[in-house]
Amino acid sequence: MSKCPQPLMGIANLKNRAFHQRLQFALAGVTEVWRREKSFRTQVVIGLVAVFLVAVLRPGFVWAALVAVSVALVLALELVNSAIEYMIDHIHPDIAPEIRRAKDVAAASVLVASAGGALVGILMIVAWLGL
Repeated sequence: MSKCPQPLMGIANLKNRAFHQRLQFALAGVTEVWRREKSFRTQVVIGLVAVFLVAVLRPGFVWAALVAVSVALVLALELVNSAIEYMIDHIHPDIAPEIRRAKDVAAASVLVASAGGALVGILMIVAWLGL
């Protein structure tokens, strides 16, 4: 019977923790990305502007929900993109074509979600104006 290598045993100890501990891990991740990534901070500001517009315009529950989901999706993908970049940079710090492609694709997911969110905002304003 073989034993699990020590590093994996340490990772296994992170599983099945109490909710408040897992929440602390998640908040530490958000804090780390906030600290390191200007694009995340920019997306948060844009999201706050979108929420402010919804509060001012009061376009209705469905539009508010669409904006909230759009903001959450962009921020979540920005976090995933950062996690992928951190992991790739740690595992393979050299520049390689496939590494660049992986990073580009992860960044593209944020771009696509951002474009979708912008479209939701534009459509909400058009509907609010009655056009």
